[in-house]
Amino acid sequence: MSVTSYAVNYLASMDQSSAGPGATDMTNHVVMVAQECPNTVFVLGGYSQGASVTSISIGIQTVLGSGDVIPETLAPRIKAIVTFGNPLKLTGQSIDGSSMSYGSKAVEFCNQGDPVCGGGFNTMAHMMYPMDGSVTTAAQQAASLVQRGAGALRV
Repeated sequence: MSVTSYAVNYLASMDQSSAGPGATDMTNHVVMVAQECPNTVFVLGGYSQGASVTSISIGIQTVLGSGDVIPETLAPRIKAIVTFGNPLKLTGQSIDGSSMSYGSKAVEFCNQGDPVCGGGFNTMAHMMYPMDGSVTTAAQQAASLVQRGAGALRV
């Protein structure tokens, strides 16, 4: 098995106005890879505005814009969705609670006090995901979801 990554193309900004175009880029990339490599499975994810991009690309409507959505026919090939500091939480939503297709595949992190996802006032809480063990935990949980959905596939 091989693992690759793709940096979604969008202009990150404080107002998150490019989340919709980012979702379109993510969707286009997933569709292209799915067509070229029919055995490929996906783990999608993002941090902060990247989490908004991810939410929009899997069909969750947000106040942060709209973009192309990954076709429902590809949902079985998307094994995990990982987000850190997702602004979606500020509206009382989560991927887990907002998506029938992807909710059970969601691994979502929002640190206490994070102003972007938790309505707090601690900007450091929003920056701590790489240092507080969240990334390692997310990778382990995503790998578990991939393994469960892939039968004999080893990660």
